[in-house]
Amino acid sequence: MRVFSATDVGRRRSVNQDYVFASTAPVGNLPNLFVVADGMGGHNAGDYASSRGVETLVEEIRKDADYNPVKVIRHAIVAANNMILEQASGNPEFQGMGTTMVVATVIGQYAYIANIGDSRLYVVGHGIRQVTRDHSLVQEMVRMGEIHPEEARNHPKKNIITRALGAERTVDVDFFDLKLDSESYILMCSDGLSNMVDDRRMEDIVLSGTGDLTSKGRALIEEANENGGKDNIAVILVEPFANEVEAC
Repeated sequence: MRVFSATDVGRRRSVNQDYVFASTAPVGNLPNLFVVADGMGGHNAGDYASSRGVETLVEEIRKDADYNPVKVIRHAIVAANNMILEQASGNPEFQGMGTTMVVATVIGQYAYIANIGDSRLYVVGHGIRQVTRDHSLVQEMVRMGEIHPEEARNHPKKNIITRALGAERTVDVDFFDLKLDSESYILMCSDGLSNMVDDRRMEDIVLSGTGDLTSKGRALIEEANENGGKDNIAVILVEPFANEVEAC
């Protein structure tokens, strides 16, 4: 398994509110763990919500005795949500803070994925497919047939999200499981990438025959910045079966 992970402040923001965690080594009972979070709130609140939210999630996973990946991730997300709510209630400067979060672990041939908000997970291999569903006002409008998907990218309300950690006492999490093949890449990102680079261009960069995984990951960030860099950019790119010897 190989992984690239990085965040970038972009070209329009002075504070980086995106946060990533990537481990190919076991975290608690999970064999690996990958997390992207995109914070929201005041000057410091969004940064705190994303970083402490992910740190709390990782801490909870490390001490969870369960082996079911969905249960382990769900328990940790609930703990992170409670932490954000408690910090916001006790600190005026943190009121209203929250964060998106997309979480993944690969076990055998399967990826287990959790999502809250509009940070995304794609599988790239034979084409590109968005696995997660955005919890945003504009995507709700697309699902209801009120606007066409083509209109969503530049819609004036596209940054309004409908779910986040820290928004409600009860957090509503979407879970997905995905069978991977030997050529699959996992791409996780904040909307600082997906709003700046269209899916087809992301596919071209990831599947380009030149460069290693780090070069591909950095190329994604550079593309987002070249297209305007209007937001912070977070990228995790995973090659799950790299270095594995195929049976003859």
